[in-house]
Amino acid sequence: MLWQRTLTALLMLAVLGAALFALPLTGWWLFCAALASLAAWEWAGLLRLPQASRLSYASGAAVAAFSCCFISSPLVDGVLFGLSGVFWIMVVPSWLRDRWKLGQGLLGLALGLLVIIPAALAVARLRQHSPWFLLSVMAIAWVADICAYFGGRSFGRHKLAPTISPGKSWEGVWTGVLGVLLYASLVFALALPQIPARLSWPLSLVLVLALTALSVVGDLFESMLKRQAGIKDSSNLLPGHGGVLDRIDSLTSTLPLVALWAQVWMV
Repeated sequence: MLWQRTLTALLMLAVLGAALFALPLTGWWLFCAALASLAAWEWAGLLRLPQASRLSYASGAAVAAFSCCFISSPLVDGVLFGLSGVFWIMVVPSWLRDRWKLGQGLLGLALGLLVIIPAALAVARLRQHSPWFLLSVMAIAWVADICAYFGGRSFGRHKLAPTISPGKSWEGVWTGVLGVLLYASLVFALALPQIPARLSWPLSLVLVLALTALSVVGDLFESMLKRQAGIKDSSNLLPGHGGVLDRIDSLTSTLPLVALWAQVWMV
């Protein structure tokens, strides 16, 4: 129901805001590791692993995420963000086109870590740049998702990927793009004094459009995996929203590339 979805979204935003602005650095790393653990537990569910294996995988993901944050190595960060970018830009489009199966072996487990760990590390690093910067980047995916949801319900006629996610439409995508462009224009205008001079209006809009496209890819990828696993939501942890993976699917494909860009651009 819409009221349940809205209430859960407000509670999630409150928790995120409190953690984002109140936790010390190590506490934030632990928060990121906890999110990675929950996402990994759900990923293991997509692989149909038994409960004990799911818990072990979730624990390993938490340790891996926190360790990467603690190491604080630009080289490690760059490699993880780069691998994530290659996966989302070069591998996933072919995966969606050919409907590859995830499988239940080591490859499936490794891919889960490739999806989750760079995203968790990106959240950790982008907050170190600026909590507001992280929040504004995350909001790109949220605005796209909200506008696409209502735009699709109101105007949806042409299916985006009917065999993957029947509820998504091209009208929803374009409504999401329009919403993101309006949001980005507002943010750019309000934050102009803090934005580097070399980041022009045209370049900023190109980057935002690229992130919006990647957010759709991340959303479709998780939808396809859930469809192949025969489930509607990755879990029922978040009433009205499903699971953690359902909420961060668009962020797993966008935040690592933003973090890589920030690592290079903001030095």
